[in-house]
Amino acid sequence: MAAIVVVPTFMEVLDTTIAVVALRYIAGGLSAAVDDSEWVLTSYLAANAIILPITGWLSAHLGRRNYFLASIAIFTLSSLLCGLAGNLGQLILFRVIQGLAGGGLQPSSQGVLLDAFPRERQGVAMTLFGFAALLAPVVGPTLGGWITDSYSWRWVFLINVPVGIFALGGCYALLRDPDYLVAERAELRKQPFHFDSIGLSLLVIVMVSWEVMLSKGQEWDWLGDPFWRVQTLAILVAAGLAALIVWELRHRNPVVNFRVLGERNFAACCLIIFCAYLALYAASTSLPGLLQSLFGYDALSSGLVMSPAGLAAVLAMPIVGRLLGQQMDARWLIAVGLLIMTAGNYWMSQLNLDISPGQVVWPRVLVVAGLAVCFAPANVAAYLYTPLALRGAAVGLLSLLRNEGGSVGTSLAQTFQERRDQFHALRLGESLDPFNPAVAAFLGRAEGAFLQQTGDPVAAQQLAWQALENLRQQQASSLAYFDTFWMMAALTFAVAFAVLFMKRSVAEKGSHVGSE
Repeated sequence: MAAIVVVPTFMEVLDTTIAVVALRYIAGGLSAAVDDSEWVLTSYLAANAIILPITGWLSAHLGRRNYFLASIAIFTLSSLLCGLAGNLGQLILFRVIQGLAGGGLQPSSQGVLLDAFPRERQGVAMTLFGFAALLAPVVGPTLGGWITDSYSWRWVFLINVPVGIFALGGCYALLRDPDYLVAERAELRKQPFHFDSIGLSLLVIVMVSWEVMLSKGQEWDWLGDPFWRVQTLAILVAAGLAALIVWELRHRNPVVNFRVLGERNFAACCLIIFCAYLALYAASTSLPGLLQSLFGYDALSSGLVMSPAGLAAVLAMPIVGRLLGQQMDARWLIAVGLLIMTAGNYWMSQLNLDISPGQVVWPRVLVVAGLAVCFAPANVAAYLYTPLALRGAAVGLLSLLRNEGGSVGTSLAQTFQERRDQFHALRLGESLDPFNPAVAAFLGRAEGAFLQQTGDPVAAQQLAWQALENLRQQQASSLAYFDTFWMMAALTFAVAFAVLFMKRSVAEKGSHVGSE
């Protein structure tokens, strides 16, 4: 049962990254601008972010099994429609439906796993869940690149159809709601129906504004946007979030229950998971950009350089699950994992433009292995002290923060890389003048070489200066990428100290931990 349950989660998380490499092909195939094709990602992430916090409420009222099966069915059908879309507008609409359905897959499968395993084997449950939640974003770009190059961008979506049908059949045959959820649903039916429509409206405003701002912020120059699009979105996010928190804390049946953040282990794990996924997605975005722009790799080749890291995660997670099963304190595994991520990102920040593919593989392996080490322990520690009545809200909120960490990491890496590229280009240009002996020697050799090729002294001089400019831009871009890795190393190192504020987190033998 456990293997069947994690398949939908793998599908859903995979869809957050698999389409990234296909955007240009989608734009060409649907006769749309490349910038407009980015809405294929933004619409999915925004819809996903809206539904994640309310999965606990939906699951409680509909029944977890019913909600899970409906989510799989709609996700599979919308994937088919995405693959058959005739224009960009249709594709974006179907991606919204896909994101709304996909939002229920992660929390539901995580809840099933936690209910299926006794408390002392929570580490094993979270290890199985981690295979899906961690490996999917790692293999997504590689798989997407291979499918797009070998077949068509439509198969990026159509590949979900047979997998979804298999998962739907398996879950329909095997899943049953536990007794405590059946009793909870029966009790809810006796009570008057109260739906938090105001809370849901505020949530939609906040998450849509947030996702659009992250996706388009750099293109619109962030707070320098002359049309005040980013500024308006930022105001909507801040005001909407403040109103949402105040309203939900006062509401009897909140659609998003922020009270779970009162438990300090859960709050600390939310911060840790958010920052860890931010660092993973920032590195996963920056490394292919570095390899493709400065080393000439195509999408598939850069994906192959990154893919061995997935094997490291597969090897690390069973070991972590075994350690958790032997009552090792999850806090120290979390800290070790974050420090391994720090080492991997710092290693990448010290690279240069004279490296071979093998020298890129190993630091990437460290980053992903570090996340594999801290992922399951963070999930165990997060729910260990969370009251059963708040477990559904907790799973939805943590899933939301995990996804949003990836969104923020992608946007932050792009913005930071472009800004640091400009900074380094200016700094490197400060000494590039004809009075610098090194510059004069370089120009002299270059002019001589180009003069032999063209026979034109003026053209040779211009080409020599252009060669110097190309070299400056290449070095500036590489330094910007390496700065991004350094920033991620600093982030994971700093957040490792959050474990000091957590309570002892050992999966004791005995009682059963249920979860939504």
